[in-house]
Amino acid sequence: MIARLVLLALLMVGCGGGSTAPAADRSSTLSRSSSGEGGASSTTTPASGGSSGASSASSESTTHAASAGSASTSSSPYAAQYGSAPALETLVGRASYYSDRLAGRSTASGEPYLTTEFTAASRDLRFGTILRVTREDNGAVTYARVNDRGPFGDRRRIIDLSRVAAEELDMIRAGVVSVRVEIVHRPTR
Repeated sequence: MIARLVLLALLMVGCGGGSTAPAADRSSTLSRSSSGEGGASSTTTPASGGSSGASSASSESTTHAASAGSASTSSSPYAAQYGSAPALETLVGRASYYSDRLAGRSTASGEPYLTTEFTAASRDLRFGTILRVTREDNGAVTYARVNDRGPFGDRRRIIDLSRVAAEELDMIRAGVVSVRVEIVHRPTR
């Protein structure tokens, strides 16, 4: 009960406004366009506790506990396998999503972008990395696999999500939202 209250307080403090720009105007790895939406800074926190401060470490463990319980609400195929996996690393920043006009085009990994697949673009995470993405202001959770590069332009945006993953986070209307991205699996190769 206390953990839920702490999580609720953290979510309320970490609330950020989204952009009302249409999906076609947001940057996408495939289109290489950019826009300058405001947002939170991107930070990386190792799961081992590091020296990033007590509030970061406590919010990470609280978020993981809430996220693990929310895995059953995600329809991502990765939720069942990685729902209770510990966070190997945590990133905090902003997320956007791909325009539907990019469906079928090739991603950086060579796979086509499919609006119905739980995929994501990251500037530097390996292809095949599995992510637990939690929207900061409402606690919605989704899981996605990195298969593309981006977002480009605004460095505050740390991830681009596929349409179906963005729908799970209820971010279609907002366009860009504050998220906590937990790496739950790193590929071996």
